Amino acid sequence: MTETVHWSTLREAGTYRGILFMLWLHRHLGRRVFNLALYPVMTYFFIAVPVARRASLEYLQRHQQSFPHCWDRPPGYRDVFRHMYAFGQSILDKLLAWSAPIDEGEFEIADEALLASFMQKDSGQLIIGSHFGNLEYCRGFVQRYKNKVINALVYDQHSANFVNAMQSLSEDSRVHIYQVDQLDIPTILTLKAKIEAGEWLFIAGDRIPLSGEQRTVNVRFLGHDAPLPIGPYMLAKMLECEVQLMFSYRTRDAIRFELVPFADKITVPRGQRDHALQSLAQRFADALEKQCEQAPFQWFNFYPYWQAPSESTEEQTSRG
Repeated sequence: MTETVHWSTLREAGTYRGILFMLWLHRHLGRRVFNLALYPVMTYFFIAVPVARRASLEYLQRHQQSFPHCWDRPPGYRDVFRHMYAFGQSILDKLLAWSAPIDEGEFEIADEALLASFMQKDSGQLIIGSHFGNLEYCRGFVQRYKNKVINALVYDQHSANFVNAMQSLSEDSRVHIYQVDQLDIPTILTLKAKIEAGEWLFIAGDRIPLSGEQRTVNVRFLGHDAPLPIGPYMLAKMLECEVQLMFSYRTRDAIRFELVPFADKITVPRGQRDHALQSLAQRFADALEKQCEQAPFQWFNFYPYWQAPSESTEEQTSRG
């Protein structure tokens, strides 16, 4: 049977104390010990959360179908564990993005000239990110090295708890958090004032809002229909600001960072609302899919993502 699970019903991966303990382990014993300690943690996650296990397998299978050149065999359970282990690694990297000095030389910039030109802008920006790689590197890079004020727009308290934990690790943090599951007029006016003051807003573009699918449009992602939120584009329309996409993830040798220009200004013509929003969401999905092609194990949405997940995905796959 097809599972219907909204991501917000899943428990947050890691409590506040657990997050800080992970950072302590890394600080005092190093990354190698952290990596070893992570194995039993992610083994428990693999065994105890079947929804996440099935969702990972489905994603990896659809990735293999879309990009067979990235695979030498069909993905199996070994790959699911590798995917989950990469997620555990990303949690530490999120913390390090805020709490530890990051040498700007560690970043591998996809287009240095484009980024340099963009960083010189004084205008406020809406940045659409995702649960691919490490959005915290984008936020931390921009704030700590480019002197920008960041406003993190989150859909649920889970995300707010995590950002609060990271804020406590950085005494000079200039990050402000806003719940965006229901944007009212006063909040929109506050955000517009921040844009006019040259501040930046970060929002994820790859999760269904808490209000459900009535605020989504269907796009093609990895060869199948998937619902994406319209919120980022409606917000950009109201704020009348530039919109960019940012992606970042750690490779073996560097932190990959890519800026993707999206729109100088978003308009939604009257009478063409649905078509315009679907087109914008599809452009985002295409950019996200390109990133997934480059780094298959860096997309972290461990819940049934597609509109009609295949039945018994787990049962159809032999042991990897």
